[in-house]
Amino acid sequence: MYRTVLFDLDGTLTDPGVGITNSVAYALQKRGISVNDRSELYKFIGPPLYDSFAAYYGFSDAECESAIADYREYFRARGLYENNLYPDTVFLLDTLKQAGKTLILATSKPQEFAETILKHFCLDGYFDFVAGATMDNTRNQKADVIAYALRNCPNAQLSQTVMVGDRKHDVLGAAQNGIDCIGVLYGYGDRAELTAAGATFLAQNASQLLSILTKE
Repeated sequence: MYRTVLFDLDGTLTDPGVGITNSVAYALQKRGISVNDRSELYKFIGPPLYDSFAAYYGFSDAECESAIADYREYFRARGLYENNLYPDTVFLLDTLKQAGKTLILATSKPQEFAETILKHFCLDGYFDFVAGATMDNTRNQKADVIAYALRNCPNAQLSQTVMVGDRKHDVLGAAQNGIDCIGVLYGYGDRAELTAAGATFLAQNASQLLSILTKE
């Protein structure tokens, strides 16, 4: 039985597609790069920005830092709010909280942005702890974020703790910290990605997810 549940944010609790792709496009446009099909930028949702700019556009360390700064310029002003809750998010969190679960946010998004988004959607009251990335990239890998979350929740028993996320980074980060992971199929990862990464369970929707999380 899972007593402590770590949630990813993007693609798991909220659909940030518009805000993130607009922010990435803004950073790329400043470098003379145009993207005709905005869905090409969905691959930026989930992984650390630094890794994505380097992998997909071959940016150097300095170029990655500069692109991230431009991304955050747009995201802080507008992209944060170009975001939508998935339909059953509030019901899911409310039901789990009433069942006595400890809920933790564990996201690769910078902590400042994560906390602002939770407050914007009135979700902050559901979480016992919020673990996000740092602006200076000293904590940006998902495994490091999960480790940070677990250090700050010393009563969490690993065998009763689970990560919920939509990308392979959530699954792999959970495994590195010795906890299970439920991959959700309504976000930006797919069944093949999550299965290959070794997800403990897969949930097609919030109803299936709730069933797994509340199983005795």
